[in-house]
Amino acid sequence: MVTRTAQGIPGDPINVGLIGDRLDVLCAMQAAGWYPADPVTLRSSIEIAGSVLLDRPYHDAPVSPLYYLNRREDLAFEKPDGRSADHRHHVRFWKVLDQGEEKRPVWLGDATYDQSVGVSHYTGAITHHIDADIDAERKLLATDLEAAGLVEAKYQVTGIGPTVAGRNGGGDLYYTDGEVWILRLVEACHKRTGPADIIPSPPATEIKDQIWQAIAGALGK
Repeated sequence: MVTRTAQGIPGDPINVGLIGDRLDVLCAMQAAGWYPADPVTLRSSIEIAGSVLLDRPYHDAPVSPLYYLNRREDLAFEKPDGRSADHRHHVRFWKVLDQGEEKRPVWLGDATYDQSVGVSHYTGAITHHIDADIDAERKLLATDLEAAGLVEAKYQVTGIGPTVAGRNGGGDLYYTDGEVWILRLVEACHKRTGPADIIPSPPATEIKDQIWQAIAGALGK
């Protein structure tokens, strides 16, 4: 449940999942205010550099590729935070099943927040540095999709497990409760009028989540 960089370094952990076909995902993310990321090319690399240096908008700036199940992401999205691309919310998704238990495609993703641009602690390359609280980013994405009326139901599955001092592909610290929030999207962008259904977690997981909240509160101080 951890992605890897092109150099094989462990990257961001998987922390979110979507149920729905490709068009469901694209429609839901757009309605929630997240932009598809441009592919990494010479032109897009120059544009993102200009965005950071000149503090100008680039809402669909590229994200660096990561690999899961030995292949790079299928889709990537971002939500601007401020004018330039040095601060942004972003998520990558991999299609892991053509048909899951709910008879619809399953996507797993890694949602993180880029808080600055700097140098990788491992390779020395220019990269974004993420905020350590990746659960907050997972919550933001879920909240945006739910607020747009695009989520039928949500539930937790186990990811990497509670982690207090993880390191991503750039050497940035992260902490997480280790759960993956799965969001079942509406079909054909037919918005819900009520809140999403919440499928309860097992009692042991709920107890662990309560304990983790106290730990996360201390880590965030």
